[in-house]
Amino acid sequence: MSTPFTVSNYLAAHARLAQQLDTDAFQKGIDMVRAAFEGGKKILTCGNGGSASTASHYITDWNKMVNLATGKKFRGVCLCDNMGLITAYGNDLSYADVFAGQVDALMDEDDLLIAVSGSGNSPNVLKAIDAARHAGGKVLGVVGYDGGKMKPMCDHSVWVNSFDMQMCEDVHLMFGHMVMKTLCSTPIQE
Repeated sequence: MSTPFTVSNYLAAHARLAQQLDTDAFQKGIDMVRAAFEGGKKILTCGNGGSASTASHYITDWNKMVNLATGKKFRGVCLCDNMGLITAYGNDLSYADVFAGQVDALMDEDDLLIAVSGSGNSPNVLKAIDAARHAGGKVLGVVGYDGGKMKPMCDHSVWVNSFDMQMCEDVHLMFGHMVMKTLCSTPIQE
C-alpha cells in the first residue's frame, strides 16, 4: 500500500510500525550490548550510507554517555569512521573488504559486532559478519526489509519489518538510543 507523503501520514505510519515491532527482540538486542559492555568486550559497528551514520551515532552516544554515567570504559569502535582504513581496504583489496579487514585486525573472541543494514544484503556487511564469526565474535544484526541474507547469519537480530528505508533507519537509530538509556539508567523525559 502506498500513501502520499504528509507529515501526519509519516507519523501515522511510524505509529502503525511501532505496534508491529517485536519489543522482546529489541530487549534481547539491548541485553547483548549490555553483556558485552559489562564483560569488558569490544563492540564494533558497521553499515553503509544512512546505516553507516547510525553505526557511528551508536558509538558516539555509547562511548561518551555510558562512560559519563557509569565511570566505566565503553570499548566501542565504529568501522565506518576511519576513512584512511576504508579507502586503503577499498583501493588495495575491494570495497567488500572495508569492514572485514578491520574486524580481522580488531575483534577478539566474544567481542560483539553490530551490523546495521536496511536491506540486509550489503556484501561488505555480510563479509564483516563472516569475519566476526571466524574470530569467535558474536553478531547482532540491526536490519530492515525482509532481513535479507544478513538476518539468518546473526546470533540475534533487531528487525524492522518494513520496506520503507527511512522508516527502518528511523527505528534503527531509536534502538541505539534505547541501548544508551538502558546502560545509563536514563529515564524518558516526556
